Amino acid sequence: MNLWQDKNVLITGCTGMIGSWLSRKLVGYGARVVGIIRDYVGFSNLYRQGTIKGMATAQGDITDFQFVSRVLAEYEIDTVFHLAAQTIVTIANRSPLSTFESNIKGTWVVLEACRLSPTVERVVVASSDKAYGPQEKLPYREDHPLVGRHPYDVSKSCCDLLAQSFYYTYGLPVAISRMANIYGGGDLNFNRIVPGTIKAVLQERPPVIRSDGNPLREYMYVEDAVAAYLCLAENVHRQEIMGQAFNFAPQRPYSVKEIVEEIIKVSGRNLQPIIRGKGALAGEIDNQYSDSSKARQLLAWSPQWELAQGLSETIEWYRQYLKEVKMLG
Repeated sequence: MNLWQDKNVLITGCTGMIGSWLSRKLVGYGARVVGIIRDYVGFSNLYRQGTIKGMATAQGDITDFQFVSRVLAEYEIDTVFHLAAQTIVTIANRSPLSTFESNIKGTWVVLEACRLSPTVERVVVASSDKAYGPQEKLPYREDHPLVGRHPYDVSKSCCDLLAQSFYYTYGLPVAISRMANIYGGGDLNFNRIVPGTIKAVLQERPPVIRSDGNPLREYMYVEDAVAAYLCLAENVHRQEIMGQAFNFAPQRPYSVKEIVEEIIKVSGRNLQPIIRGKGALAGEIDNQYSDSSKARQLLAWSPQWELAQGLSETIEWYRQYLKEVKMLG
């Protein structure tokens, strides 16, 4: 049985990389998808893949309570995926106020609108493994304190705690995702390590590593992230799931240097990365990786994509995209 057929689903952040893939999956399942769009992003995967033609959109800002409430009411939304956020660490460090406005205020506005809506049955809020901040003991587990230090990390700590507050105080049927680094086609923030490296490799330039190459991260393919969001939403009604946060990660960290070398290997190129930095980048946590046993046990979720397989798909996506925008010969 298709659980999503004819469901009224709202996705904030639908023009983002994960949001566009989630929208596509839900449209394919026959859900009535509504996306909130603040800025028109014509090069988004949402438009490129044509998903936008199969869904409704509402133009506005998630920090506008009246606007969000109107969307929930007029489209009789029963499921909300709150993904909208300013997600780039360097931008967050440079512009903390706009980051806090989008990520923190935007979250409490969406949650309050959902609390007051008579139709909303389930809410999934996108936190991040960055919400844990620097921890002495790794891997991150869900019972670790949320101690973000830098603007982006702090914003995710806050939105995570806000979601928990709305459950414990008001009984809002909400669950929280704390995901590892997600990669895949459609991420056009080329200052991130995966799309930036792929772009350099496809243009036959040696990729540049801005740190010393040693910081550890986990990398999860976008299809596994979408499956995690759907799995979480489908189980929010369970008492042991509601109000809970879940790590979603492959449980295999790679150094920055290793991930760059893997991209080069999968691409079939013969290039050597240029290492320019010392230690982690300013405003970023050195090592981050999670234990996702809770999701595996309670949700029966596990990643299905091996790194090389996911990178191969991702490289092909960027190959086609860069040809279309004439960035490859």
